[in-house]
Amino acid sequence: MVPKRLLCIAPDNTGAVELLRAAMPEWQIHIVRGFDEARGALRQDGWLVGLLVHVIGSRPHLEVDRFLRQHSHVQWIGVFGREALAVPAARDLVADYLYDYHTLPLDTRRLTHTLGHVHGHALLRRPRPRPPRAMAPSALIGSGDTMQRLRSQVERVAKVDAPVLIWGESGSGKELTAQAIHRQSLRATGPLVPINCGAIAPNLIHSELFGYERGAFTGAARDKVGLIESANGGTLFLDEIGDLPKDLQANLLRFLQDKTITRVGSTRAIAVDVRVISASHVNLQQAVARGDFREDLYYRLSVLPVTVPSLRERRADLVELAEHFFHLHAADKSPRLKGFSNRALAAMAAHGWPGNVRELINRVRRALVMADGKWIEPDDLDLVLPSPPIEAVLDDARCSSERHAIRTCLDRSGQNVSRAARDLGVSRTTMYRLLAKHGMRP
Repeated sequence: MVPKRLLCIAPDNTGAVELLRAAMPEWQIHIVRGFDEARGALRQDGWLVGLLVHVIGSRPHLEVDRFLRQHSHVQWIGVFGREALAVPAARDLVADYLYDYHTLPLDTRRLTHTLGHVHGHALLRRPRPRPPRAMAPSALIGSGDTMQRLRSQVERVAKVDAPVLIWGESGSGKELTAQAIHRQSLRATGPLVPINCGAIAPNLIHSELFGYERGAFTGAARDKVGLIESANGGTLFLDEIGDLPKDLQANLLRFLQDKTITRVGSTRAIAVDVRVISASHVNLQQAVARGDFREDLYYRLSVLPVTVPSLRERRADLVELAEHFFHLHAADKSPRLKGFSNRALAAMAAHGWPGNVRELINRVRRALVMADGKWIEPDDLDLVLPSPPIEAVLDDARCSSERHAIRTCLDRSGQNVSRAARDLGVSRTTMYRLLAKHGMRP
């Protein structure tokens, strides 16, 4: 049985707390005097229910609003003087954040009943425990086997300095994977310089990557350090490497072989110490076969290949990811919004997610703004709850008709099973089996 635990914020040492302890001996009550202590307690342990004693009406409303907004996952009950409700700002706090409230003089019996009800309700929506991770916390969120394997791969490739090639669909988290590799590597104190190879104009990409000397071309009024050189001592992340023009692929290959670059307009080679991580949503092996990507460059880049799974391959992490983005962008939501309804979770589970995690972020942020009620619904996510398969509908209809026929025959026969079986045209044994199937009694 889950123990009943209550986090009680009581700034003033009132007799209300002692009354509670006497009336609720089966509860573990942890008392703090202010919000700083409460934040510490909430960081260290999960609390389902919280009690605010003389907080609303005695503390600045903005301070209370900020605290309750940060910890809206807790079911809060308020206790305060009746006069507090005369203030509009206090009424707004009660309506927006409190599950229930009680006014003085305190009826401990009624409050005990309320707290028990709230605790039971909170247990229904308590998230399932997640298995502990074997590695340090990472931006690669997910407890499923697929993400566990990816984090294990990241941990291994981060320990060496060889080039890494990350493959994954658009929006699946290739850049986050590159960041995780950099953070866990020996180069973590150095810069991580990302370059989107498909976003730089073809006529500028050479000078952007390798830099240029003053006077190298019209408008080159001073020397400029290129992006590769700026990553010296750290990691260079070449995103969408498959979009790099063929003529520049040769220059990049020379840099990977010699670890030197030559700025535009110069003949001097500059040594650069970087670790190269590249990423592509295009299958580079197929691009090599088509002649769109140099084979020798492909083998230079893919010493350590890493595949980032699509969201379709990691559906076990869908709820965890959705809740993460819900809390990450909680500043955009109404204070009344508590989370996702079961219908919304079902709609997300049935969706194909062609845009992967990027699409999930987009839909969750949209829902935070558009949701009107207490829970996000499928419409808020711009998703449709799937209809049950026609076979399931027919099965339900058949069961309903069968149950109605059995009940009608039993009522007509005065609950005589043998006569009802004859009316239905089945044996007495079959009749008992049908009764058991539908959980019915004569």
